[in-house]
Amino acid sequence: MAIQKVLLVDDSKTELHHLTDLLSKRGYAVRTAENGEDAMRRLAEDKPDLILMDVVMPGQNGFQLTRAITRDPRFADVPVIMCTSKGLETDKVWGMRQGARDYVVKPVDADELIAKIKNFD
Repeated sequence: MAIQKVLLVDDSKTELHHLTDLLSKRGYAVRTAENGEDAMRRLAEDKPDLILMDVVMPGQNGFQLTRAITRDPRFADVPVIMCTSKGLETDKVWGMRQGARDYVVKPVDADELIAKIKNFD
């Protein structure tokens, strides 16, 4: 199944704008959420093919949200890529343990991100 619909979850409007622009120019349909509550609402409205998840957000952080999404039978098949400034190996390991399928460190390298997304096609 080709990835077409991407849900971006990030509390930074700058980051949302940058990543939306990057993905839209490559033909992806992008929806955004600025926090966990918003993300869960967006998921229920229209299930994406892939989720790009920030970690540091107010309220529920990206690790907690990833765990909730990947353990929910309705969304367990949606791959989550952590997309965060937290680049330590322990952060990556923890993200993967929460259910993430891949991990990208900000600032995002466009070619690396697109390659990782295409791995799920």
